[in-house]
Amino acid sequence: MALHSRIPRIGRLISARPHELRAAGWSFLYFFCLLCAYYVLRPIRDEMGIRGGIENLPWLFTATFFTMLLMVPLFGWASSRYPRGRLLTVVYGFFICNVILFYFLFTSGIGPASVARIFFVWLSVFNLFVVSVFWSFMVELFDDEQARRLFGFIAAGGSVGAITGPLLTAGLVVSVGTENLLWLSVVFLSGALMCVLRLRKWSQQGPRPRARTEDTPIGGGLLDGIARVARSPYLLGICLYILLYTTLSTFLYFTQAGIVADAFTSSEARTRVFALIDLATNVFTVVLQLFVTGRLAVRFGVSVLLSLVPALLVVGLAVLGTAPTLLVLAVVQTLRRAGNYAIARPGREMLYTVLPVADKYKSKNFIDTAVYRGGDALSGWFYAALSAFGLGAAGIAWIGVPLALIWLWVGRRLGRTRDMLEQARPDPVAEAVIGKGTTR
Repeated sequence: MALHSRIPRIGRLISARPHELRAAGWSFLYFFCLLCAYYVLRPIRDEMGIRGGIENLPWLFTATFFTMLLMVPLFGWASSRYPRGRLLTVVYGFFICNVILFYFLFTSGIGPASVARIFFVWLSVFNLFVVSVFWSFMVELFDDEQARRLFGFIAAGGSVGAITGPLLTAGLVVSVGTENLLWLSVVFLSGALMCVLRLRKWSQQGPRPRARTEDTPIGGGLLDGIARVARSPYLLGICLYILLYTTLSTFLYFTQAGIVADAFTSSEARTRVFALIDLATNVFTVVLQLFVTGRLAVRFGVSVLLSLVPALLVVGLAVLGTAPTLLVLAVVQTLRRAGNYAIARPGREMLYTVLPVADKYKSKNFIDTAVYRGGDALSGWFYAALSAFGLGAAGIAWIGVPLALIWLWVGRRLGRTRDMLEQARPDPVAEAVIGKGTTR
């Protein structure tokens, strides 16, 4: 059967219309390359975290947070100076150069322990920045109605990349060595850059009023994103949602690190275990994204996307508090991570479709990076304090239950507020038509 005859069928499968298929496909490939590049390196980061001592993880999380605080003004300067279309090229080009630099640092043998810690912090920064910029581009490229239909499919591209990355790492790390995996990450990041260029071309071809302004800088000052967040109750609500998510995620991450460290003594074995855990989670994630997320968003709205994972975690943490075993932890972690990637994250990105461009880039970047890693750092020390008081996995899980209930409530409120903002927002197409007939 010819490809053109399959297009309507493909479009129905992914909830895309014929004129959107090309953009949806490039966006899928873009996110695939991006997360494949990251997940090639993530198991290496997790192993280096254990190698540096689990007791030092709160310090690494804190270092990541302060690095984010330094990066946010730098990103604010770049977004004020460079046109938005070129901004993505600058960001990804910068990180490609970083990966190449780390290759030479690893192979030089200079200060291996220090380089390992720096790499842990750098990859934590890299992940949030490149993914944040990706979603900023997506929420500008697609309108609200398209986002509901397509974001699940686009997010699935990232999940396929997140499956491919651990497979490549698990299969190649023994034969090619850790350092050479960095070049594989460079290849995938370069592929992401190619997708950016294709999507920019697509956005400039159709009658899309907002795409025509992509070659102008956003403007504003270095700390404009922080100021905009401080003035907006809606953006502050998103910050609270992120902080609750990172707190519960950090609790489970530290618990997982302790169990894996006790169970496996070999560095290579731990790296493979982390890679296989990522693989299992992401296989489940991609199934949800392809067949559940879009339909769930269209039928039930953003509130359900934002509150479903917290509801599941209330039950999961209660079970973990009752039976703190490796099997239960693995199930809770899989549900939490897959639910976040497939359901909560697309819903979270839809919160920005009703906001101005400056919030889609500057405010969003600040929330996705500094607020996110700030939550990691605070919750890391919170976990350490709870452990110092003698609380084990069961006790900490029970403390997480009321936090998950608050997280659920915040998600429902944010979804409802977003729907009200969407209803109050003027039609951009109508504004464009009016603008054409207006003399300025």
